[in-house]
Amino acid sequence: MKSTKSGQSNFIEQPPRRRICTSWIVPLLLLWMLPGFGAQAAVVFTTLYSFGSVQDTNNNQVDGVNPFAGLVQGSDGSFYGTTYAGGMLGSGSYPSPCGTVFKISTNGALTTLHSFTGGNDGAYPEGGLVQGSDGFFYGTTKLSDFFSTPYGYTFSGDGTVFKISTNGALTTLYAFGSFTNASGGVALDGANPVAGLVQGSDGFFYGTTTGGGTNDSGTVFKISTNGVLTSLYSFPGTDDGTPNAGLVQGSDGYFYGTSGGRVFRISTNGALTTLYPCPGVGGLVQGSDGYLYGMTSLGGTNGKGSVLKISTNGALTTLHSFTGGNDGACPRAGLVQGSDGYFYGTTEYNDLFSTPWGNTFSGVGTVFRISSSGAYTSLYSFTGGNDGANPFAGLVQGSDGSFYGTTYAGGTNGYGTVFRLTIVPGLSIIPSGPYVILTWPTNYAGFTLQSTTNLGSSAVWTTNSSPPVVIGGENVVINTMSGAGQFYRLSQ
Repeated sequence: MKSTKSGQSNFIEQPPRRRICTSWIVPLLLLWMLPGFGAQAAVVFTTLYSFGSVQDTNNNQVDGVNPFAGLVQGSDGSFYGTTYAGGMLGSGSYPSPCGTVFKISTNGALTTLHSFTGGNDGAYPEGGLVQGSDGFFYGTTKLSDFFSTPYGYTFSGDGTVFKISTNGALTTLYAFGSFTNASGGVALDGANPVAGLVQGSDGFFYGTTTGGGTNDSGTVFKISTNGVLTSLYSFPGTDDGTPNAGLVQGSDGYFYGTSGGRVFRISTNGALTTLYPCPGVGGLVQGSDGYLYGMTSLGGTNGKGSVLKISTNGALTTLHSFTGGNDGACPRAGLVQGSDGYFYGTTEYNDLFSTPWGNTFSGVGTVFRISSSGAYTSLYSFTGGNDGANPFAGLVQGSDGSFYGTTYAGGTNGYGTVFRLTIVPGLSIIPSGPYVILTWPTNYAGFTLQSTTNLGSSAVWTTNSSPPVVIGGENVVINTMSGAGQFYRLSQ
């Protein structure tokens, strides 16, 4: 028997066999063999795009550079995101472009939809996008403007909320700093949002600002699709303030989030409750089990970050403490729950260590998955080369089952990348008399079983005519041995 493994497929060649079993034996063999099924899944990493690949005559990277945020898949199948800098030059004397909104196809074709100018449209989007029920994408910019002085360029403004169509028509919905205190120094309506928005079940968009508010320590706000903003909560001027992450709406209708010193719950009318005093937690996601899952960039047993599980009444469990080894260190973003029930995330670095002058970070980051009980698997370690470096943002699972994300740096030009990570299920192939039994997990979508008798350049792969039967969480196909050698693979 000859076996071959290549890329996304597992193959096994079967010698001709004489039929010696009757059909009633197959179910019995199948039930007996099932406990032994389950081959290890493989990971296929693809760099879809390297930012800084398109330049104008002044050497500006018109396709954008350095994405802080992750991606969102639109209803049209394309992915949409932002870059923190780069883009086309706006009108006026600006030192550099102020970021972009882009869309990218699953095969890596990127289109720049908008280049921020530092004018009324804002500057430097640090958060990601969300597609509203009206089809528009909504997002924020950290700043609103910058201008020239005799000493250089000064950044100003308190940021914006915007919406943009799939063809790039951008509308500024709100400019923070529209209401200030008596001295004019504090934006009472909030300032400098660095996270994206979430659309609530009531149709409003909810978000946070890192500054402004009554105590100049950040706010929680909601905004309508036509730009009417309501400040729901102003954080106190203590370590409990300065929220750097967005919100998630729980199944109970409340919104959950994190600030500098706590995990909190807030109602749509602004009543806030502290669930757990835990500093440094990033964005949250609610799992299918009802728990909230998030990460700290530092802390944990080793001081290098942790993965947390939190009940909606504030009971906290540490699922994993990063070691700075193969598991990475210092996760910056939140998690996403995959269709297989696992949570997937990124770490910004591979390690950090203390020196007499403070903490030093090293390495360029990882991708991992973790179960709700804390079983941890490192899936990919970035090299800092063409594959990218330092993923600041989390992942999103596409409709094709693959995970998509961005890196802030690395890539062909050193300005960051868009990547895809595909987890290929293991294909178990078990000969049994005149039959071959093939199985793979049901929680991997979009894969079909194919076969061929030739692995050469002229190979023709044929989709299996019999659809799989689901037994014990596995897709099961039973084929009759043919007279020729047969190779099998899972194809997406």
